[in-house]
Amino acid sequence: MRTSFTLRAATPVITLALLGPVSAFAQDPLSYARYNEVRTTALHLDLKADFGRKTLAGYAELTLNWLDKNSRTLVLDTRQLSIARVQVQTPAGGWAPASYMLDKADARKGQALRISLQNQPNKVRIYYHTAPTANALQWMTPAQTLSGKRPFMFSQSQPIDARSWVPVQDTPAVRFTYTARVAAPTGLRVVMSAENNPQATGKGGWTFRMPQPIPSYLLAIAIGELEVRNLGPRTAVYAEPARIEAAAFELADTEKMIAAAESLYGSYRWGRYDMLVLPPSFPIGGMENPRMTFLTPTMIAGDRSLNDLIAHELAHSWSGNLVTNASWKHWWLNEGFTTYVTTRVIETLYGSEVADMNLQVEQEEALASLKEIPVAKQALLTRDPDVNPDTYTDEGLAYPKGAWFLRTLEQRAGREVFDPFLRGWFDQHAFQSVTTDQFLAYLRANLLDKHPEVMTQAELDEWLYGAGIPASARRVVSQRFAAVDAQRGAWLKGEQATADLTARGWTATEWMHFLNDIDNKANAAQLRELDQTFALRTSKNNEIAYRFYLAAVHAGYDVREPLNAFLMSVGRQKFVVPLYTALLKNPAQAQWARAVFAKARPRYHPETQASVAKLIK
Repeated sequence: MRTSFTLRAATPVITLALLGPVSAFAQDPLSYARYNEVRTTALHLDLKADFGRKTLAGYAELTLNWLDKNSRTLVLDTRQLSIARVQVQTPAGGWAPASYMLDKADARKGQALRISLQNQPNKVRIYYHTAPTANALQWMTPAQTLSGKRPFMFSQSQPIDARSWVPVQDTPAVRFTYTARVAAPTGLRVVMSAENNPQATGKGGWTFRMPQPIPSYLLAIAIGELEVRNLGPRTAVYAEPARIEAAAFELADTEKMIAAAESLYGSYRWGRYDMLVLPPSFPIGGMENPRMTFLTPTMIAGDRSLNDLIAHELAHSWSGNLVTNASWKHWWLNEGFTTYVTTRVIETLYGSEVADMNLQVEQEEALASLKEIPVAKQALLTRDPDVNPDTYTDEGLAYPKGAWFLRTLEQRAGREVFDPFLRGWFDQHAFQSVTTDQFLAYLRANLLDKHPEVMTQAELDEWLYGAGIPASARRVVSQRFAAVDAQRGAWLKGEQATADLTARGWTATEWMHFLNDIDNKANAAQLRELDQTFALRTSKNNEIAYRFYLAAVHAGYDVREPLNAFLMSVGRQKFVVPLYTALLKNPAQAQWARAVFAKARPRYHPETQASVAKLIK
């Protein structure tokens, strides 16, 4: 997931035998499931989408692997699901009713669904429907789409919201294959994080198959007025008709990115890599749903300058999707690894100069973020038992700090040693859920025992359990940024005219670096002149526009007209929340910000609505 910053061939079904023995993990504190007693190995969904009621209704069929021969209870995670009945498969292949109960609801975890069993059936069916307020599902009116003609729905299951639309063992410790049949209104296409057939018509229902085992947070669905464009032999993009051509242009390098990642970390193991560009309300940059990455439209700049987002979501095909954190305590194993891999893919495809600029921005923003993050949440991993989610690391910091740690290992060991080491991690743990302890055991056996000079135990502990970024961490220095810095310093002092800045030749990353470094330093007159010279208020690059608007609000330069349009059309939390925060802190802007939010609120995802509403209270 990005919050901030192949020829198609038949793929064999992955069975538990191929995965090796099922590992026992400490209980995930965010799940009720007793997955060390019984595990879901396959899921089948048969659902109907009702846009009028804003519900999915039907049944979920779970295939089970009983690990504890004495267990007679199946516990599943649910949230706001209305359960109609539960059935178990009989030895003869028929279906019989089963007793069940729902626990009292917990605000964070939802409700445990406890199914009482006489024996250990191979399959269980749960008939249910979702609530209109299901956390994972956003039901959009036609007015919230580009065409304004048809409704749209999409899911966001990570981290623990799959339970709001499917009764499952909602923990990344459990992986399963799945199939689905989904009925939807005529004229709307259904896509899922599974095999998607571009030629499918939906007659008789839209059908899907995911032959590789995934954790529940990678269950994904979207339904809307969608068109598809092929980008390469194993890549395609889906988007609303008015956006499909721009999306296809922006994502044209995707096939090259896959090849670049494969050259570093081995073959892409998911068959196709398709992408869905969602409506503007999608609250994050991207979600790495396998076979169908979900993307924000804010990455469409018209010049492919924000393609590092694609590289990040693609990198998850190795780190996160292929090798998955066993619980959210170990989040850095997903996002820190993926952020490191992203930089390596960018370097392979676009060169070290571009990679260094991206990396310097990443590191600078990480260091700047520390003043906003409680010290107790600046560690990659807590030493506390895996029982209190409130002690987990800051979600945003896990990305750059985890990547910085891996980069430090790479710099000291050398790529000729580190690259095979990292590829081996992916190969040896493919389609498994893992903990930090497992990574540390692999690190010692395959790197540190052979090259003890790379990192001492004390420094390793500092990276994992210490606050901030260790003083020994080497910061990347981009030569192109050095030239930008020289001009920025002179410009802020009034020693260099705005017209003399060489900014017309800057990349998007150079602009981002420049704007980050003038925020809260440039005055209103300087921001006005910068805007008039380079037309920043009309930039089609949302990363540039956001940073300019933020600096303008801090400086008191009036950008209400374009900022209103931005906040009305962009729902990505990374942009929206900081802008409202800045506006609300300014007495002259607070009332206007509240009025804008009142109008924009229906266009935002519920997560974004809640985040901004907290600021306004």
